[in-house]
Amino acid sequence: MFIPSAFAETDLIWLDRLLARDAFVTLVTNGADGYPQATRLPVVYTRDADGILIEGHWAKPNPQAGHAGPATLLVNGPHAYVSPGWYPDKDAQARVPTWNYAAAELRGVLEPVTAPDALVAMLDALSTYYEGTVGGDWDLLPIEPRQQRMLAGIVGFRFRPAQVQIKLKLSQNHPEANQRSVIDALSTLDAPASRELAQWMRWRRDGDTAG
Repeated sequence: MFIPSAFAETDLIWLDRLLARDAFVTLVTNGADGYPQATRLPVVYTRDADGILIEGHWAKPNPQAGHAGPATLLVNGPHAYVSPGWYPDKDAQARVPTWNYAAAELRGVLEPVTAPDALVAMLDALSTYYEGTVGGDWDLLPIEPRQQRMLAGIVGFRFRPAQVQIKLKLSQNHPEANQRSVIDALSTLDAPASRELAQWMRWRRDGDTAG
């Protein structure tokens, strides 16, 4: 990922924040035909003293299923258009449109998981987390025949990134007056994505790593 120095971020709290808001990621590997293969899927993210661990699963018919070795994982954050008319300190000739956003790219090694007990634990963690986000109470019942068939139809994976790149393009290369003006403009738009981006810009501007 191309990251100009002004937009590079190394504090992993921003990766925590990115995956907390949207853990539906894009997993990219090299296919046997030489072309990249990409799968979009939900994951469970853990960061502790042992490092970063990301777990998920594929459907067995997916050509990417069972891939072992190098992989890239793309994480999306908030994004929105920024109008040049929002900058108070530039004349009309110097104004150019842009797009503000937050994103991360992780590179590391995939480890396939096929052991039934490990798959059950991974699926239980995934379903428990996402059921909690919607107030649901569905439980994984691995002894139930239909769920046993489901388990037989998937391949799990663990992904441990060796390199984490975080890009926060949030107008921090602009004077304070421009940043305030863009935040104010985004906050007034009737678009949830724009208002969310405005909040991320406030966090970045104010050095807020608590969320």
